[in-house]
Amino acid sequence: MSVQTGSAPVVAKLSTLDRFLPVWILAAMAVGLLAGREIPGLGPALDSVSVAGVSLPIALGLLVMMYPVLAKVRYDRLDTVTGDRRLLVTSLLLNWIIGPAVMFALAWLLLPDLPEYRTGLIIVGLARCIAMVIIWNDLACGDREAAAVLVALNSVFQVIAFAALGWFYLDGLPGWLGLPQTDLAVSPWHIAGSVLVFLGVPLAAGYLSRRLGERTRGRAWYEARFLPRVGPLALYGLLFTIVILFALQGDAITTRPGDVARIALPLLAYFAIMWAGSFALGRLVGLGYERTTTLAFTAAGNNFELAIAVAIATFGVTSGQALAGVVGPLIEVPVLVALVYVSLAARRRWKERS
Repeated sequence: MSVQTGSAPVVAKLSTLDRFLPVWILAAMAVGLLAGREIPGLGPALDSVSVAGVSLPIALGLLVMMYPVLAKVRYDRLDTVTGDRRLLVTSLLLNWIIGPAVMFALAWLLLPDLPEYRTGLIIVGLARCIAMVIIWNDLACGDREAAAVLVALNSVFQVIAFAALGWFYLDGLPGWLGLPQTDLAVSPWHIAGSVLVFLGVPLAAGYLSRRLGERTRGRAWYEARFLPRVGPLALYGLLFTIVILFALQGDAITTRPGDVARIALPLLAYFAIMWAGSFALGRLVGLGYERTTTLAFTAAGNNFELAIAVAIATFGVTSGQALAGVVGPLIEVPVLVALVYVSLAARRRWKERS
């Protein structure tokens, strides 16, 4: 996944593989939905073996998807990110204060009569993204090193804060406001295991690849020869993950279109508010295009793997909470792909004005 330099239009700068990314993603979603609906027993079979509460095929797809992007990170530049307090403080504010609050408000505003879906969406809002955001950031020419640092930071806070925020937004705050309350039983160890698998493993693999590749063959060979060979794996892993994800819940999604539409509305509002607001805030505080883009995608994306796993473990696989979690990527994937193109168009204007 690479964007070439030059003065050609934004879309023309994309590789052939990336140029038709929306087509591949929509096709993968359609294949998954059709397979889940038409192949008897496919969903339970795919979900029969899990890693950190997530179906093993999805886990493998996520690992394949994340490895090439993390192998591209120049780990010797991470200190330039960790020293950027504007970026780190702004990201923490957006991810752990504003993001959950926005989803809470939208869920109650737009789903006041559907408590199961409302709870599922609030759980989605609490699960900050540590996986697919790396892909969207890379496609939008964001700062790879900043993305690596921010997803690592989100991972730490996810382990520490998820359960506490779950109590606050599902029990504490609704009780103070006189609204119905919900209990959320989730173990910090379960969340830590999810983080270790879905971020720790590909991060370690990417770091070791760069260190060993540069040490044995040099940086020029590593970036000019090795990375182009493994780069397409990210898209293949993404498409495979989408197929499996939608195959797992294809029947539920296709047989309840009205419910899906109700769940989709607050999700669409959430992604638009978080991405646009974060992008504007990044410009306001003086971040460059690359880090502003990284800030926007890390704030808008959600860890749907964790949200689905928590909803299933707490409320059951056939619950409305689990369905709300599954609808999350159904909306998030095409919306954030569209925002990749919005980002690339903004990048061109950004450079023209600078």
